Amino acid sequence: MEMDDRKIKILRAIVNDYIITAEPVGSRTIAKKYDLGISSATIRNEMADLEDMGYLEQLHTSSGRRPSDKGYRLYVDELMIVETLTLEEEMRIKSQLLSMAIYEVDKVLKETTHMLSELTKLTCILKKPSVKKSQLKSMQLMGIDNNSILSVMITDTGIIKNSILKVNNSPNQDTLHMISNLLNERLKNLAIEEINLQVINNVKRDLKGYEEIFNAIIPVLYEALIEEDYSEVYLEGATNIFNYPEYNDIDKAREFLSLLDNKSYVQELLNTDNKLTIKIGEENYLKQAKDCSVISAVYSIGSKPIGSIGLIGPTRIPYSKIVSIMSKVMKGLNDSLKKLEEEL
Repeated sequence: MEMDDRKIKILRAIVNDYIITAEPVGSRTIAKKYDLGISSATIRNEMADLEDMGYLEQLHTSSGRRPSDKGYRLYVDELMIVETLTLEEEMRIKSQLLSMAIYEVDKVLKETTHMLSELTKLTCILKKPSVKKSQLKSMQLMGIDNNSILSVMITDTGIIKNSILKVNNSPNQDTLHMISNLLNERLKNLAIEEINLQVINNVKRDLKGYEEIFNAIIPVLYEALIEEDYSEVYLEGATNIFNYPEYNDIDKAREFLSLLDNKSYVQELLNTDNKLTIKIGEENYLKQAKDCSVISAVYSIGSKPIGSIGLIGPTRIPYSKIVSIMSKVMKGLNDSLKKLEEEL
């Protein structure tokens, strides 16, 4: 059985209608609402063929049909026309990204998550840059008082970690500046996970006579080393799913919220490729996400991928609109991150 032009038009019409209404689509609906130039009976026969081919499914013998995962896949890959954003949407994205330019990377990512969730009415997931894989760009020590030193660690991915070091007698600022330079000579451009025992021993030798400061710095580095990557996941708009009638079923809603609550699961749903990716239904191997679609992309600083961001909702999401919003926001986010890196 071939997928001819008529079947394609009917499938596109069914997907578009089901995305809008969430109601199974019948042949009469297609005949009335879409000017395909064929009778309701012909449409009904073609729909039966599309079901046999696996592109449609029918919940009850008397009901209309809805797209299957395979039907959505064909729609997304070949039939979908990416929607053009309105001028208002374009301006909103541009103005919000511009206003983020003054923030640290961490804040920019949070704000982007919030914006995507609001624009798409979906749940937005963001995996922060891995601290372990980030390279140390600089480490600065600044005296606060006689017993406290502020340690500021900045990575190439814009992560800033501040810690207070407690000492019995803080050196003057010139000495702290000299110690900072020694630390940077040893640690600069090393990934956090590369700071091993040999590196630590070299630092210890450099800081001979400043053992108290050395002993205070080691826990700060150790804390960064043992940090769990999956704890660095942001979620925004978890309750947006209640806008979709699919989740009026309390058990289904509970399963979805339970999925979002498991951060190690959530980050596994996200794309690690450099292109925008759409996973539909069963393509998400997690059982809890088999009724969901996940649209995700990687964000970068320059050419270096540093994290992932994704949108999750039911398989009946308005793909053409979501892809348009996601593409625009990701381009703006990557441009913003590149500018921030230049300023660090």
